[in-house]
Order: sequence, then structure tokens, then C-alpha cells
Amino acid sequence: MGIQEAKTPLHWNYFLALEEDLARLSRFIEFTTVNFDCHSIEMARIILTSTSEIDVVAKLLCKKINNDSKASKIHQYRNEINSHFKEICNFKVRIPHYGLELEPWTNWSPNKTPYWWSDYNKIKHKRNDYFEKANLKNALNSVAGLFVLLLYLYKNEAENALLSPNPSLFRVIDKYYRGTEVGGYEPRIIYRL
Repeated sequence: MGIQEAKTPLHWNYFLALEEDLARLSRFIEFTTVNFDCHSIEMARIILTSTSEIDVVAKLLCKKINNDSKASKIHQYRNEINSHFKEICNFKVRIPHYGLELEPWTNWSPNKTPYWWSDYNKIKHKRNDYFEKANLKNALNSVAGLFVLLLYLYKNEAENALLSPNPSLFRVIDKYYRGTEVGGYEPRIIYRL
């Protein structure tokens, strides 16, 4: 009895493409807290793209939780998602290769949005005034935020080792890791959500 094969979900592939963009970026900028303020056009693109995808994925997750959901803004997503998945606000993501640990949704509470979401809006609407917000810290956290939402959107797939291929940079902390299952071309991560 082998591992179940499944088509990789579209939004997972999109996340992996963004993660690959970050991996390429790491050849030029060391992923370290010392460089978190480093900013560039490429990081602006990664932030704008990943947060736009977060908007799409958050809507889908709200619809998955409540088929009648009308949520269409970050505060509305928070209300629906946090009521169902309270641990998202404390979810930690690791980038082991660089010794980093991120909490992308840590500030997502009533009347607050994650700092990288606020900065995304500044980049989106007033880039000429806020270009420095297109920085490494925001790029890493926005892609990590997408990673977390996707794990919950594809919870069944994540818990049954069906999200493949595995991320190359991002990992979950031990609390959310159940091991790997061998099959296909690589061992697949079994998440605990």
C-alpha cells in the first residue's frame, strides 16, 4: 500500500514559486536579522504578490469554514479564521538554513493587522513614500503568512502528507510536525494542525 498520489493544489504551487523567488534572493542578501531592513524592487514584488495571494487564500479559507462567508478584508478574515483556528496567531515558521523563526500572524488581533500587512498597503498605495517597507523582514513574513494559511486551507492534505513538493526554505516548528512519509520522489512532510 503506497502513499496516496494527488495533484498539487494550485495555491500550493504558487507559494512554492514565491518561495523559489526568495531562495534566489538569498544568493544576494543573507537572510539574517541584521539585513531585515534591506529593501529592493524585488522584495516589493514578492510582498505585493504574496499578500495578494493571501487575500485570495484567506477568502477561500473563510468559505471553507463557512460556505456563506462574505469576508473580503483582512479584519473580516481574522474574525472568521481566528474563531476556527485560534492557533494561527501563535504559529511559528522556521527557516532552518538561516536560523530564523518567524511568527507572521502574531499581531492579528481585534483592531490590529500584522505589521507586514500594514506595510504592504503602504507599499501598494504610496510606494514613493514607503519604499523602505519593501524590505526583507516583510518579504519573509508575508510568504511565511501565506504558508501558514495554505496549511489550514489544505489541512486534510497537509495532515496526510499530500502537499508536495515540500517547501525548500520554510518549515514548521516541532509542535506542527508529525514526521514524513516515504513515497513518490521525496519524503513528504506530515503536518499536525
